[in-house]
Amino acid sequence: MQKSVTSLAFLLLSILIVAFKADTPYQEEIKSWHQKRIDDLKKEEGWLNLAGLIWLEEGVNTIGGDAKNSIVFPADHSDATLGKIILKEGKVSFEADKNTAVYQDEVLVSRAELFPYVGKPTVLKHKSLRWFIIQRGDKYAIRLRDLESPYLKGFKGIETFPISQDWKIKAQFFPSVGKKLKITDITGRTYEQESPGKLVFKVNGKEYSLEAVGTKERLHFVFGDLTNKHDSYGGGRFLDVPGPDAEGITYIDFNKSYNPPCAFTPYATCPLPTQENKLAVVITAGEKRYGNH
Repeated sequence: MQKSVTSLAFLLLSILIVAFKADTPYQEEIKSWHQKRIDDLKKEEGWLNLAGLIWLEEGVNTIGGDAKNSIVFPADHSDATLGKIILKEGKVSFEADKNTAVYQDEVLVSRAELFPYVGKPTVLKHKSLRWFIIQRGDKYAIRLRDLESPYLKGFKGIETFPISQDWKIKAQFFPSVGKKLKITDITGRTYEQESPGKLVFKVNGKEYSLEAVGTKERLHFVFGDLTNKHDSYGGGRFLDVPGPDAEGITYIDFNKSYNPPCAFTPYATCPLPTQENKLAVVITAGEKRYGNH
């Protein structure tokens, strides 16, 4: 009887040791990377607080919470009228209504030049709202943020595939000169983007390749794989890879595959994978599907 109790205690202790086994340095690295990713999404500049992507008409566009405005902001977070945004031949400015509290940084503004800008966009503030101008082709839009957005308040984290170092894969870089990729985004807009080259690698002995954008020093990929049908975001995922060494070698870490902004908000315009970047393989690594966008 005593021997039986001792064996049972040993078995339970072994289970506890396995259950509470410390993460490896590699697992800690991936978890730390993913936590930073979560923190960045929650920031004021993150994607979770997007509240609108509103295209401007040439000329005067009035803004505010009243439905009579040509551009309507969330009524519970905006005064009825805030002013007007004027688009004229590629230049965008803002003129505030009297007695309206609109700020640039922490300074109350009556007028501001919004586009074009040098460096970071010019951001205007009113209550919990933030907005700035983006350009897509020959069109211009207000990108609106709400620091009290339901997408931000309802965020519960992102499920991931189990971490496996097997998905950190050696790759050979093949540079290109003057090559441009034809990119299509989820709105159907198509544009060209320069490519520094591509990576060639193997999964289970079969060769695959990915076309890069970004720079040779920091390669960026939009890729699809067979998990997109059920387990990961349907429009593909993003991945950043360090540039190659002198022999053209780098490592693709699919554990750091992450969802594009469109997985979290309907107000983003995300690129889709090129045909070459749609991989006919199941990549069970990185972030899983989030939400239903």
